[in-house]
Amino acid sequence: MNLMKQNSTTLDITDLKILDWLQKDASLSNQELAEKVFVSPPTCLRRVKRLKDLGFIQSIVALLNEPLLAQELGHGLSAVIEITLDKQGTEHNQAFAEKMKQASCISMCMRVSTGPDFVLIMHASDMPHFLALSQNLFTQDANVRNVKSYFCIEQIKFSPRVGQSLV
Repeated sequence: MNLMKQNSTTLDITDLKILDWLQKDASLSNQELAEKVFVSPPTCLRRVKRLKDLGFIQSIVALLNEPLLAQELGHGLSAVIEITLDKQGTEHNQAFAEKMKQASCISMCMRVSTGPDFVLIMHASDMPHFLALSQNLFTQDANVRNVKSYFCIEQIKFSPRVGQSLV
């Protein structure tokens, strides 16, 4: 799948290869990445910096194995939550979205259509912790009309990659 527009001058095929490889393994050294995309290390370094500056690379992080970490810590609860707001104005949507951005227990927040207004991924240590968080984030918010929570019993797949392949 090629995500580059036909008339795009911002990204070329080398940029797309760099993005694709960084999605596969962001721990590659600059030298290794340069070899994989067939450019010199200085060129690769400049291109990665440019991709960061342009906002195509938002951040480079370590992906943790959530089920293994929960097992090691002896707890862990993940929930998919649907939120429907009472008032749909732009200012209300933005206020709720900002609140979710600030909540460290929320790992993902998406505004969706045809159904709830937002879908969230929330993490808590256990059910009492989940209850306290949900009361603080949702129940006390006068604009939250409906909350549906689905608790994850098994993680089948998790990948933050954009598409199968950029090139």
